[in-house]
Amino acid sequence: MKQPEKLKLVDGKLFVPDNPIIPFIAGDGIGPEIWQAARRVFDSAVNKIYGDNRQVHWKRVLAGEASYQDSGSWLPDETLAAFKEYLVAIKGPLTTPVGEGHRSINVTLRQELDLFACVRPVQYYAGTPSPVKHPENVDITVFRENTEDIYAGIDFESGSAEAKKLLNLLKDNHQENKVRFPETSSFAIKPVSSEGSKRIVRAALNYAISQKKSYLTLVHKGNIMKKTEGNFKKWGYEVAAELKNQVFTSVEYNQIKQQQNKTAADKAQLQAKKDGKVIVNDIIADNFFQQSLLHPENFDVVATLNLNGDYISDALAAQVGGIGIAPGANINYQTKRAVFEATHGTAPQFAGQNKLNPTSLILSGVMLFEYIGWNEVALEIKRAVATAIEEQHVTVDFAAALPQATELSTSGFADYLIELMAKNE
Repeated sequence: MKQPEKLKLVDGKLFVPDNPIIPFIAGDGIGPEIWQAARRVFDSAVNKIYGDNRQVHWKRVLAGEASYQDSGSWLPDETLAAFKEYLVAIKGPLTTPVGEGHRSINVTLRQELDLFACVRPVQYYAGTPSPVKHPENVDITVFRENTEDIYAGIDFESGSAEAKKLLNLLKDNHQENKVRFPETSSFAIKPVSSEGSKRIVRAALNYAISQKKSYLTLVHKGNIMKKTEGNFKKWGYEVAAELKNQVFTSVEYNQIKQQQNKTAADKAQLQAKKDGKVIVNDIIADNFFQQSLLHPENFDVVATLNLNGDYISDALAAQVGGIGIAPGANINYQTKRAVFEATHGTAPQFAGQNKLNPTSLILSGVMLFEYIGWNEVALEIKRAVATAIEEQHVTVDFAAALPQATELSTSGFADYLIELMAKNE
């Protein structure tokens, strides 16, 4: 067995050794339980596919409540340094400090590591209880910009000196009449840049092209926030124009329609789809929520800003069974740094009970293995999860809605996945 090695950036590409060191944060609340379950699944899948030729060496680092109790720091410098040094990491859910420390450890990690793309694939697994009639029509990957928008955290409390300065600035620019109650208003600033917008759209478009998807949809509220979300839309189409040989945009569609007619535009779009081009269009955010419920099959890949992406990711996840099985990743496609994470909360009231669903973290591990190029491992785990759910061997959250289900504990679900992988030839 070779010595453990770090992942490296070589000529702009991620170099993955056979024995990579990958940091993990177990998390708070139910985090340690779901991490132990997920880790056993990961290690079993790697061992099945590669035997003694490959092995992940998991490196424990601290953040959250466990870190605070150990060192007095919610997010130690050593953890940030490890995430930077080892490039790829995975984490369970973390407590958000109340009244002190980081406003959100997750947001801080994204900001400090410049993990600009929050990637959330939303897919239905047969047998999963769902509140909608046709959840099987949902197969959408969300690319949420992670570092800008109101999540930048530029907030000014009502009555503060900063709020008064901002109000004076508005008065100097004759904008104060747009604030209904100026003297008692708090303010938040929403930065949206060309660079930030273009890199998230470029990442989404590259993904759509590589995965041979038909549609990339820019979701925005540009009809109201014209200088921020409106520009996000404009900059998104500028990125699409850079790849005109591989995409067909709704801008081109409308130009053809104006110059000729709708029939000609429809034919051009159909031909683009036959040619394997990605069709880039856009939609107002509120309409997206409606259309994603009525016709989710019309969406493949979505690129959007931070706040919209937060809403959209959870709303779509609800259609396919909830955030308990929703995986997530935060990625910088330029530096290759990435943190894969469970997308749900810490659920401290259930900590130590060995009963909640580890699937979100397990499927986030699937994304991790895909990211480092161990696709056979990812497929093996994903296949086992799909089989377990279809056979209704599930944890309490699903079992409660499935009368014929076999209810498993957190660790029992991991055992069942490992058993399924062992049986699969």
